[in-house]
This record gives sequence, C-alpha cells and structure tokens, in this order.
Amino acid sequence: MPTQVLIVEDEPEIAELIEFHLSREGLNCSIIHSGRAALDAIQRNPPNLIVLDRMLPDVDGIDVCRKLKSEPSTRNIPIIMVTAKGEDADVISGIEVGAEDYVVKPFSPKVLVARVTSILRRQDDFFIEDSATSSDRISLFENRLVIDTARHRVLVDHEVLTLTFTEFSLLRYLASRPGFVRSRDQIIAAVHGRSTVLSTRTVDVHITALRRKLGELGKCIETVRGVGYRFQDGIHAATQG
Repeated sequence: MPTQVLIVEDEPEIAELIEFHLSREGLNCSIIHSGRAALDAIQRNPPNLIVLDRMLPDVDGIDVCRKLKSEPSTRNIPIIMVTAKGEDADVISGIEVGAEDYVVKPFSPKVLVARVTSILRRQDDFFIEDSATSSDRISLFENRLVIDTARHRVLVDHEVLTLTFTEFSLLRYLASRPGFVRSRDQIIAAVHGRSTVLSTRTVDVHITALRRKLGELGKCIETVRGVGYRFQDGIHAATQG
C-alpha cells in the first residue's frame, strides 16, 4: 500500500504545491482545508504522516496536533507543522504538543520533502531495528530513567512519557554514550539522517521540549557551549542489553 500523507492547509496554492512535490517522491497525498474536517478524516483513515498548517480557519493547528497526540489511535502519526509564525516560542509550542518538525513559510519544497521522507524512513528503520534488538534497554540514575527500545517508550520514575519519534531517538542517542559530547550536526545526522537539511536551531528546540518532558531529570542533558550537548555521566548510569 502506498504511503499516505495528509496535507491540512487552507491555502489551495500552498496545498497543491506540497502535494505536487510529495507526489513526485511516490507518496500518495490528499488535501483537507480545515482542522475539523481533518480530525474527522484522520479518525476514519489514519495517514502515515500529516503536514499541518498551524493557522487554520476553524480549529487551530496546535489544537489539532494536541487532539491527535492525546488519542491512542493517532498518537504515533508523525506531524510536520507548516506556518508563517517562526518565532522561537511558536516553534517550541508546536514541538511541545507533539509535532515532529516545524517548517516556516516561505519554505523550500525540497527542504519539506527531505524532512517528510526522513521521518518516514526513520519510522521504517525503527520497526526493522526494533525486531532485531528487542532486548535493548537503557536504565539510568538507579532506574529513575528507563529507555525501552523494544516498546519504544521512556519511563521517568515509573511513569510513561509521551515522546515523539524525534524526541525518543534524540534521547536514546545521547543516553547511549553518557559523558560524550555530540555536536548539533552529529545529532541531526544520527536522528534525521545525513542527507537531511535542518537548522541547528531545530535541535535546540527539540532539546528544550525534551528537557521539559523529563522534568527534574531534564538537567541530565547538558549544554556544551559552542559545541553541542552531552548526556550527564552519572555515577549510577548503567546500560543493560
């Protein structure tokens, strides 16, 4: 079955532009122009990925994203938010409600296509890797933080966190080698793929959102000024296979 991408965009010209470029990559696209109609359609037939405009005429894109991420049946559908609002606070708010990525208008269609295909590829890679390494489990800080690859979930103090694919991949990448400094470019390559074009600011936004979700343990992700990030090399850190 072809990969299904739903484009939720109220401006027909932009929606058709996105559809044209994604269709050239072999993706099966459909277009919906309102948030409410999109929510109804997604419940009936969940797509593989959603390209979501933030500023819709009825239900705001942030509310659409929040609603989808709150439902078990749609929680794992990756969402790329597209919007003219590009301030850091706007980007962070989109990531915090569960968007995988955030593209600011005007945007390069090639960049959007690269981000869409990268996310879809990571999904496929995860399920292949999942079957091959089902026993992988990282336990840190006397089991206060557990990263369970087989179930694609993270627990903090025995509570399951709701993370996006990007957040999960980023956390697993950093936590797999505590104490090692990772540059933003290394993080982009490891999490999104070497061919993906992303700004380093996007990494900072994901780190900010991830720290907030980790709560008190968010401080385990340390900023190395001028270089990137590292996961705290705690005395109680331990990796189990």
